[in-house]
Amino acid sequence: MKRDVERTGVFTRRALLLLGGQLAVLGTLGSRLYQVQVREGARYNTLADENRISARMIAPPRGRILDRFGTPVAGNITNWRAVLVAEQADNVKATLDAFSALLPLSEYERVRIDRELHRRRKFIPVLVKEFLTWDEMAAIEVNAPDLPGIAVDAGTSRSYPFGSQLAHVVGYVAPPNEADVADDPLLALPGIRIGRAGMEKYHDLGLRGRAGAVQFEVNAVGRIIRELDRQEGIQGEDVGLTIDSGLQLSVLNSLGDESASAVVMDCRNGEVLAMATNPSFDPSVFNSGVSQAQWLQWTNDRRTPLINKATSGLYAPGSTFKMAVALAGLESKAITPADRINCPGYLDLGGTRFHCWRKGGHGMLNLRGGLKNSCDVFFYEVARRTGIDHIATMANRLGLGVELDLDLPGQRTGLIPTREWRIGQGHAWNIGDTIVSGIGQGYVQVTPLQLCTYVSRVATGRVVQPHLTRKLAGVLQPGVEPDDWPMLGMTDKMLNNVREGMWAVVNEAGGTAPQARLADPSVQLAGKTGSAQVRRVSRELRESGHFDSDKLPWEYRPHALFVAYAPYDAPRYAVSVVIEHGNAGATAAGPVARDIMAATLRRDPANRSVSPSAQVADARP
Repeated sequence: MKRDVERTGVFTRRALLLLGGQLAVLGTLGSRLYQVQVREGARYNTLADENRISARMIAPPRGRILDRFGTPVAGNITNWRAVLVAEQADNVKATLDAFSALLPLSEYERVRIDRELHRRRKFIPVLVKEFLTWDEMAAIEVNAPDLPGIAVDAGTSRSYPFGSQLAHVVGYVAPPNEADVADDPLLALPGIRIGRAGMEKYHDLGLRGRAGAVQFEVNAVGRIIRELDRQEGIQGEDVGLTIDSGLQLSVLNSLGDESASAVVMDCRNGEVLAMATNPSFDPSVFNSGVSQAQWLQWTNDRRTPLINKATSGLYAPGSTFKMAVALAGLESKAITPADRINCPGYLDLGGTRFHCWRKGGHGMLNLRGGLKNSCDVFFYEVARRTGIDHIATMANRLGLGVELDLDLPGQRTGLIPTREWRIGQGHAWNIGDTIVSGIGQGYVQVTPLQLCTYVSRVATGRVVQPHLTRKLAGVLQPGVEPDDWPMLGMTDKMLNNVREGMWAVVNEAGGTAPQARLADPSVQLAGKTGSAQVRRVSRELRESGHFDSDKLPWEYRPHALFVAYAPYDAPRYAVSVVIEHGNAGATAAGPVARDIMAATLRRDPANRSVSPSAQVADARP
């Protein structure tokens, strides 16, 4: 009996110990469950959602680029593309072979697709072909049973309604490279493009916009089950240009098939109304990828279609430089407007003879007559008296040989030589260098945009800067009012001496450019011709009487230039024209500048808020 009681006591103690242990375990478990489910429930719920929900960014629509009247010159269109989901295809190779039989795939495309298929998981779509036409898209849908894994997807693509006509100004977009993606994760999104040239590049950050987001419910391996939420991206801001697209087409019509460039500016405020370069290229090609054959065609073309000649083409200004030489001579008091210089047809200096373009010479001329007749000997002498450093200072002040404050990538500064520059090249400056600089030859190099800025400053007496951006996100930018620009610091009397000479070039009997005279006698144009040699003509050939530049190979002929502004009595518009290897500025570039100025005055874009009617189709052959 006693033993039974002892045995019962031992069992009771063990049961209590076991119960206590169980209660401790349950208490610990309960405490942990309370910790997980109550105290930290929100955190674990978030972690569970993060495992269940996949968030991805959406590429935003790129902002538009508009002309001064709101006409789109760069926008977005729907881009239909075919994609392949490998896990939905029984045999990927067979699917691609069937697709290629329907829509041929190049060897390059097949290699790219294979590379992406090996890099990505099987349920992630791989681009097969984009920029599908409606007929191609329909063909894919009709043959869908034979194309397992192929689907048609919709994206956006950059469009350029004016094509090659505004390519050098607007620029183009292209897919980002690895370095770009490293700087901005947004650029890793499918279908994203970045600006590579022109205004697309200059305003790229603003045009990109802000990415959107989409949330998908996914399973344990990351496969999409359904879409939960979508927030579209914010489109990039619109950029409004100073360009008049209708005037741009008119300028291109005037240039015709010439390898040439032309710039039209509102000379009061520097707004660039047209900037044309011929030949050009189709900017949309860069969006889809440039073929090697196309690239070779562009780079082998001696007329350089990829270069914006207006901002990057460097040319000797020839006689258009004579206004800068004249102003330098007047300001330094090396000459006066009344000084008369004799031109016998040449200037002998040491053992070198410098010729005038007119073999028999011009006789005695003052400044007005020197400009009117574009007498080389007159400006040889003015340059000799003035000195190259005074000339260079004045030329830079007028916008030549300096970097202009232009909102367009890729401009070149050109060169206005000085003694210091020449010494830096390891050579001494000599008087002969000064003489040839006096007529815009030798080392002098400028761009057509600089020439237009130069004539704008002469016409208005203000330090206007050319610019192409008029509005950002609908807000007008500074620089529209003429008073925004400072004065040149030259007296009207000094500037008028040069302006009168430019007027005489076109409107007075005996001037060098009567072909540039406007048909409306109530509106007069002031201008200056220029012909710039691209190779030296020997004294023997020149004096033989057999020299004819028209008979030279095209690449050896002089460039033809013309600069002008109008109306003469109230300057509003400035024009520069450079026709590569066009020979004489008066006959080749003068009439083109006249036609451009007539069209500009007729359209009068600076005084309009609504675009006049214009044919916007590609008017070039």
